[in-house]
Amino acid sequence: MAKSLRERMMGRTLGADIFPTASDDGAKGPIADSPKVSSMKDGASGMFGPRKEATESLSAVEQLKHSIHRKLIERLDLEALERVTDERLIAAQIRQAVAELLRDESTPLSQAEREELVDQVVYEVIGLGPIEPLFRDPTVSDIFVNGPREIFVERKGKIHRVKATFRNDAHLLAVLDRIVSRVGRRVDESSPMVDARLPDGSRVNAIIPPLAIDGAVVSIRRFGANLGPEKLVEFGAMTADMLTLLRACVKARLNVLVSGGTGSGKTTLLNALSSFIPSAERVVTIEDAAELRLQQEHVVRLETRPPNAEGRGEVTMRDLVKNALRMRPDRIIVGEVRGAEAMDMLQAMNTGHEGSLTTVHANTPYDAIGRLQTMILLGGTNLPDRAMREQISSALDLVVQASRLSDGTRRVTSITEVCGNDGDGVKIQELYRFRRDGVAEDGRVIGEHEPMGIVPHFMDRLKMAGLELPPSLFGA
Repeated sequence: MAKSLRERMMGRTLGADIFPTASDDGAKGPIADSPKVSSMKDGASGMFGPRKEATESLSAVEQLKHSIHRKLIERLDLEALERVTDERLIAAQIRQAVAELLRDESTPLSQAEREELVDQVVYEVIGLGPIEPLFRDPTVSDIFVNGPREIFVERKGKIHRVKATFRNDAHLLAVLDRIVSRVGRRVDESSPMVDARLPDGSRVNAIIPPLAIDGAVVSIRRFGANLGPEKLVEFGAMTADMLTLLRACVKARLNVLVSGGTGSGKTTLLNALSSFIPSAERVVTIEDAAELRLQQEHVVRLETRPPNAEGRGEVTMRDLVKNALRMRPDRIIVGEVRGAEAMDMLQAMNTGHEGSLTTVHANTPYDAIGRLQTMILLGGTNLPDRAMREQISSALDLVVQASRLSDGTRRVTSITEVCGNDGDGVKIQELYRFRRDGVAEDGRVIGEHEPMGIVPHFMDRLKMAGLELPPSLFGA
């Protein structure tokens, strides 16, 4: 008779070829001692040595949680777990197994404490450990782990420290390894930096010792809430007139560059703009870690690959941009240009792939143009300055600047048209801007979006696409 998953996990009525139950004296069977079993025990990582941190005495409840977790790990049939794809079924079976283990414990627990302990053990086995509740909290937009003892979150643009902690370095590294292994990445002493993603699209960056001195540092950028264009207007990131303009520009196949600093909402804005792409078009997205959530039916998603342990097999952003040109795309969306691929992206925009979108790190539209020139030079091309400026001015039509203000809110602070090249530099003119009037007593930034009274040069292209906008939209 086939055994249930719970029986497999609990090690009941199992032969010697399956994970045996630990004996009463604490000795483990030969299978439990094998490398296949992932045992999370207290103590520092053997790879990096002990950290200089104060040892804290654990409460009875914490000791019980660690004991239950250790027993569960020792008895888990990991191969059986891997064969089950329904995470809800796994969680339910683990809950039953933990409840049975708790019956044999003498530590008095209230019903609330018992439920909390069961949840924590489930998070340890199939979730993100201590940060799993934070990850399930919809109000948390970022999670920062600065070593095992310091965890911070961002809520509504403000960073706060939370009480959750990892037991030690080994505990944190075990959770991190679980995250990156799901997407075929690795993090170890030979490759101490990694970019990965979670199943919901959230981005994970991690750096571990010896590069991180005080323990592994993990940054998780949440993308739990997919904000549509109308939501951005509702939250005050832009006005309805600005949204009308951007919608028309995307539909008319203008090339748009989204510029902004870290955490300014570039990816959210890029997702919103991509929603205006007609569903009949073939779109190719290229990213370091897949974050974009396009709703179109015909989307091809490409992702870079880091080198393997031997330093081979790396696939760069530039390789993917070049390959995308052979895939007959109607539009190319590059998650972010940060190197030599800038030249390939500009050439794609100039050679029949109008309507492409990309982002770049910069504080102003003028800085974004300058960064593109710098990245072209980093690619080793010996183009003269005039040729570089011509490439940029003929490829780009619009620069949308996103900024994170001092009160934590994110705004589209500028919509700027690229007008051409006058020989001395790329000409730009601002169509909309966010005017800051001051700061309220509660720290909130006071200001409003306003048109600059300039009708853009690309109005003729909008008319040809059947998208005629009134001059009053620009305050003219």
